[in-house]
Amino acid sequence: MTSEITRDVERTTPVDHSVRIAGGPIGVLLIHGLGGTPVEMRYVANGLARAGHTVHVPQLAGHCGTLNDLRAATWQDWYATVEREHERLRETCDVVIVGGLSMGAILALYHAAQHPRDVSGAMLYAPCLWLDGWAMSWYTPLFALVMSRRFADLFNFAENEPWGVKDPRMQALVRQAMNSGDSSQAGVATLPGSQMFELSLLIKQLKPRIPQIAQPTLIIHPREDDHASLSNLEYLQANLAGPTTGVVLDDSYHIVTIDQQRQLVVDRSQKFIAQLSRPPIPTLGPDDSLEWRPKARAQSLIATE
Repeated sequence: MTSEITRDVERTTPVDHSVRIAGGPIGVLLIHGLGGTPVEMRYVANGLARAGHTVHVPQLAGHCGTLNDLRAATWQDWYATVEREHERLRETCDVVIVGGLSMGAILALYHAAQHPRDVSGAMLYAPCLWLDGWAMSWYTPLFALVMSRRFADLFNFAENEPWGVKDPRMQALVRQAMNSGDSSQAGVATLPGSQMFELSLLIKQLKPRIPQIAQPTLIIHPREDDHASLSNLEYLQANLAGPTTGVVLDDSYHIVTIDQQRQLVVDRSQKFIAQLSRPPIPTLGPDDSLEWRPKARAQSLIATE
């Protein structure tokens, strides 16, 4: 067990760095990644807010504090944060769309499965059902053999260059934030294995439910993802029950919400939300009466950008 794990012995009450922007009746709930911070979703949040939407980015339980704060949280704690923020959004919004980055995308899908009627759509940014990207540690595949939280903490998952970011300027900013010791700026530099174990438990809960998730889903994934390969997008497009649109980015790494194609992420998200908010098109039934016909599952589309 390395010094990063044992050095931080005190738990604190982290300052809340959640982002909440008031807007119209469509609410967007964005979820940051594991060990991350609402800051990584702020560019997308601001872009969607400029389009007139209400946008909330909650700080997940255990995040933006010490390593022990993070280590103490379970996936159920993370999800409880999502549930509370959904209720907050529903106070002012008629429609809720959920989105997330990396682990946040997994939480978003789980939330869609939990609330098939109250979640109108999902936006997944670099979802990570499998951490099989080119920059992952050699022992990452072996972590699947870990069966207990206690043993999981014998592993560390350190963030290293390129920090999930291809943009050189953003890389420098992330490096500076990581070295500052303030986890609220760019997240933690070393992720405790117990949190990776919690992510694996969340994925085990989600995967059997994926074929029942029928909400429209946008999946944006980088071709050169250093954390999670395109197999994640391919699996979701093949197994989700509802219509999906896939967008493959050719000039970004894992943290697509701050990387070189972040504006494209905003643009595609705005387009997806606009399509969801359009009323269904009436069609004539066999008896020539006007009826609302359920929308058939759309053909999956992969657009390379």
